[in-house]
Amino acid sequence: MQAIKPYTQIYKDFDGQKVLQKIEAAARTCYKSEGKIQEDSAAKLVAGLIKSGHEAMLEHASVTVKFVVDRGISHELVRHRLASFAQESTRYCNYSKDDFGSEITFIIPDYLEYKSEGWNIWKESMKQAEDAYFKMLDFGLSPQQARAVLPNSLKTEVVMTANLREWRHFFKLRALGTTGKPHPQMLEVAVPLLEDMKNLIPVVFDDLVV
Repeated sequence: MQAIKPYTQIYKDFDGQKVLQKIEAAARTCYKSEGKIQEDSAAKLVAGLIKSGHEAMLEHASVTVKFVVDRGISHELVRHRLASFAQESTRYCNYSKDDFGSEITFIIPDYLEYKSEGWNIWKESMKQAEDAYFKMLDFGLSPQQARAVLPNSLKTEVVMTANLREWRHFFKLRALGTTGKPHPQMLEVAVPLLEDMKNLIPVVFDDLVV
C-alpha cells in the first residue's frame, strides 16, 4: 500500500504569449481590425475581452492538465461537460501487477492529521481494501469485478483538456466556490493550479482571486 498527496501537472506544450496572440487574431476577425495587431497588443485586447464579458473568444485556446487525485474528486472533475477527459481505468488496471508495484496507491485526505486517530482509522481501512482486492483477484475475479471493494480514496489520474473559458468556469466553481464551498480535497489541487495558470497566462486568470 502507498499513500500520496494529490497534485496537478500542466502539459506545457504551449506558449502563453502565443495563446494570447491566437485569441487576439480570432477576436479581431469580428471587427476586421487585424491591422491594429502589434507586438504588445494581445494582452491588452484579451484583458478587455474579459472585462467586457466577451469570453467566447477564449474558447479558441485550450490547456491540458493531468490531475492525480482520489476517485471522489475525479467524479467532480468529469462533470465539466465542455472538457475532454482521459482517466485511469479500474476496469483494465490490475494493481497486483509489477507495473503498479504490486500495491494500491491511495490519496491522503488533507483534513486528517498525520497519525491521529482519524488518520489511523483511514489507513487501516485502506489496507483492508487493498487486501480484499488482491484476495478477489486470487479468487479468480477480473480487475473490473474486484474493483467493487476499492474506496473513493483510490488514486486516479485524469487528463483534462478545456478551452480557457471553461477553465475560468472551472476555477470559479472549484477554487473560488461561487456556487458553494468546494470540497477540501478539490481546493487542495484547484487553488495551486489556478496560481500556476496565472503564471503561464496571467491576463486570462488574474481577475480570479481566491
